[in-house]
Amino acid sequence: MINLAEGLRLPTNGLDYTILALYFVVVLGIGFAARRSVRTSLDFFLSGRSLPAWVTGLAFVAANLGATEILGMAANGAQYGAYTVHWYWIGAIPAMVFLGLVMMPFYYGSKVRSVPEFLLHRFGPSSHLLSSVIFAVSSVLIAGVNLYAMAIVLQALLGWPQWVAIVVAGFFVLAYITIGGLSSAIYNEVLQFFVILAALIPLTVVGLKRVGGWHGLTDSLSSSHGDAFLTAWKGTGIGEGNPLGANWLTIVLGLGFVMSFGYWTTNFAEVQRALSAKNLSAAKRTPLIAAFPKIFIPMVVVVPGLIALVMEPTLGKSTDGLQYNDAIPVLMRDLLPNGVLGIAVTGLLAAFMAGMAANVSSFNTVFTNDIWAAYLKKGREDAYYLRTGRVVTAVGVLIGMGTAFIASSFSNIMNYLQTLFSFFNVPLFVVFIIGMFWKRTSAAAGFWGLLSGTAAAMVNYFGLYKQGIITIPSDQGANFVSSIVAFVVGALVMVVVTMVTKPKSAESLAGLVYGTRSPGMAELPAEGDDAWYRRPALLGWGALVLAAVCYVPFSF
Repeated sequence: MINLAEGLRLPTNGLDYTILALYFVVVLGIGFAARRSVRTSLDFFLSGRSLPAWVTGLAFVAANLGATEILGMAANGAQYGAYTVHWYWIGAIPAMVFLGLVMMPFYYGSKVRSVPEFLLHRFGPSSHLLSSVIFAVSSVLIAGVNLYAMAIVLQALLGWPQWVAIVVAGFFVLAYITIGGLSSAIYNEVLQFFVILAALIPLTVVGLKRVGGWHGLTDSLSSSHGDAFLTAWKGTGIGEGNPLGANWLTIVLGLGFVMSFGYWTTNFAEVQRALSAKNLSAAKRTPLIAAFPKIFIPMVVVVPGLIALVMEPTLGKSTDGLQYNDAIPVLMRDLLPNGVLGIAVTGLLAAFMAGMAANVSSFNTVFTNDIWAAYLKKGREDAYYLRTGRVVTAVGVLIGMGTAFIASSFSNIMNYLQTLFSFFNVPLFVVFIIGMFWKRTSAAAGFWGLLSGTAAAMVNYFGLYKQGIITIPSDQGANFVSSIVAFVVGALVMVVVTMVTKPKSAESLAGLVYGTRSPGMAELPAEGDDAWYRRPALLGWGALVLAAVCYVPFSF
């Protein structure tokens, strides 16, 4: 997975470790401060639905900005060049806008505490239990990715043994989530967002200066890798070859629609941040506010990968030398002085902790509310579920430590994550999108669509692609195809099953299908003014236009 070269040991000193220690103190301080607001299970799992939109919006983007993305997308930038921007401008922004404008009114308005709970109301217990188990499994698998990756990085950069790094980071995530619940995780994610930027922006600026600015960077890469390396769409015609191993159809349909919408609209680690907002307007604005910093993240993640490729031309050229995953650590080693280096290491650690905390907090909510309270221990007092949530948090961290070693069997960190998304998130999206817009969809169709979509993605990946029955140029391309297969199979099964089973009554679907409204659905309260920045539709269209404009310099 991440296998950093031995020569990347950083010249850290006492100042760098002092900065790191101060960060840990602040993290725990936020946890203790948030503890005072945790009185009920709703406070613990959803922050009492009391947080402002700017807080939940920054937490939304920080929850996704884990070190797995920072290291993985920088590696993709070094390996694939400008093709990597697709993961942001077509693979994130449209889905985030769709979540805010179309799906959040259903999630927040129905007063559900989790994504699986919405499926309980729309499709019934079978789909609810299956989706809860899928969420729980995927959450601890992805949490394990962050732990394992962090251990390898800290071992290479600071000389910490892997088990020390795992225990230290796991302890701090466990401490501040157990103490302060989701509020602690969210406020720490806001802090982590700024710490991450404080690490990446100097790295990018100093790196660009070292390689002669943007023109020096593009001239060097064009001469060594060709002009297409710095464009997003050249070589993506059907039948043409490119390093990404994908054509425009699989990029637009597989990444831009199926995989992207499957992740951003159903991944509870993200949706949970919006559900903690203080009202429906704030919940709708949460992913829309997050979309704007997300648009510019490639500038401080993908660009450093390109810079590292110029500074270290041997990057990824041999198995026993520097690999693409070494891009960010190479720049940290070669460019940053002590003090700034401490901030960079802290930012990297903050990113790992943000990614892990997001998945652990979603795991404890889904397991406690959608499995334990719904099927195993019903009808207990609220204090019992609050205690259960804290215990489940500890269990989730421990399981994450175990699943970290599953991730080690994959050779590329982003391939592993994208494979998980194609297995788990895409089939959920199929069920959501059809059930939300087709009133006739039956309860049985939800269950069998989810099960068949998941199975189809696994069969395509392990049975066809890995066995060589079908030829796909890269693992990333295979993930795009698996996502399309999961979507198509799940949708077809849902249509067929719906045709031969009885639909739910119209009364039971009020507020759960587009065009209907439940009498108890949360109203949109007055905001006190009609400022432009409070209008979700304007924010959404602004994000889409800005993302499209960003493509222009990379399209020719």
